[in-house]
Amino acid sequence: MSKSILFVDDEPNILTGLQRTLRPMRDQWEMEFVSSGREALEHLALHPFDAVVTDMRMPGMSGAELLDRIQDEFPQTIRIILSGQSDRESILRSIAPAHQFLSKPCDVARLRSLLESTIALTAQLDNASLKKFMSQLKCIPSLPVLYQEITRELRSTDPSPSRIGAIIERDMGMTAKILQVVNSAVYGTRAEIAEPGGAVLLLGLDTIQVMVLSLSIFSAFDPHVLSSQEVECIWEHSVSVSRFSKLIAKAEGVAAHALDPYQSAGLLHDIGKVVLASADPVVYRKVHDLAASTKASPWLLEREMLGCSHAEIGGYLLGMWGLPASIVEAVTWHHRPSDSPATAFSPLTAVHVASAFYAQLHPELKRGDPHLDDEFLERIGLVDRKTAWMQLCKEASADGQLK
Repeated sequence: MSKSILFVDDEPNILTGLQRTLRPMRDQWEMEFVSSGREALEHLALHPFDAVVTDMRMPGMSGAELLDRIQDEFPQTIRIILSGQSDRESILRSIAPAHQFLSKPCDVARLRSLLESTIALTAQLDNASLKKFMSQLKCIPSLPVLYQEITRELRSTDPSPSRIGAIIERDMGMTAKILQVVNSAVYGTRAEIAEPGGAVLLLGLDTIQVMVLSLSIFSAFDPHVLSSQEVECIWEHSVSVSRFSKLIAKAEGVAAHALDPYQSAGLLHDIGKVVLASADPVVYRKVHDLAASTKASPWLLEREMLGCSHAEIGGYLLGMWGLPASIVEAVTWHHRPSDSPATAFSPLTAVHVASAFYAQLHPELKRGDPHLDDEFLERIGLVDRKTAWMQLCKEASADGQLK
């Protein structure tokens, strides 16, 4: 079934350019192009659209006002801002209903890729309860500025670890946290790393990028909802699962240059817990207390109460942010990989196994679900690898590389 997208911009030349460059997508998308927020709402009233891409500054009704109306009246519609305004943070503060922000002039390939991945994600996560939960968020978390700057550097023709280190150094809190992590026992660093540039060289460009994303989200958390100790526990668990995932991937012959998605998916796999606790602290606390008293799996309790779990919430958000599909898949289905479309070893396999092993090796911490999905491992032909993977993780824990 083709997807429908509505483009809104008061500049005729912009709309004409979009029509021309997106013409090859006509077989896959039904596209409408209108010049005002009023026209957009009239079109939406006639039939639903999967996504709306709108300019920010328009006469009569601004893009922010339009997305506010869409969030209230058509909450299932994907909402994207395409704007030439340079102060991105001021825009995001005023347009909390936006799922994504793209700057003008926008690379058409980037726009197409974003729309394709976002629409494909919503099709995969066709869960009415999940969509309802996400649509009711008063302020959808936006990508941190520091992460955006690092991403731009990585997309340059010659990305530099020293320049990325310099970007991180501008944020004292981020610098301290990165250095704390990289000098911890988890990474087994022999010599002390004293500046972010050294951390980038040790961890790699892609890993440091996702670590900045993870730490930005955890650092921005309201301490009245989750204590700093609880947030720290989730973070430490995520770092350890990331390292387990890398060990398992290496054992399966994944090349060194291809390991980043495994580490990244491990770091981000529980990001939905932060969103859930922020959006609905009452449900989050109720799940936490019930899990402690009944020993039931928290993600199953979440699905009973909300119809979706932190895993789907995290995957949905990361998909909206445009992270790679392999990471989104791993985050979304790390508790129930049998429900995923995966048919081979991937970051999903590694994160699912790593999270379960961590829970088995550290039951006193009560982190993660210790149950392995043997049906899934049978499906991808790797159920016999469990013993070898567990041995690797045990050895890493015994050596003090993982806590």
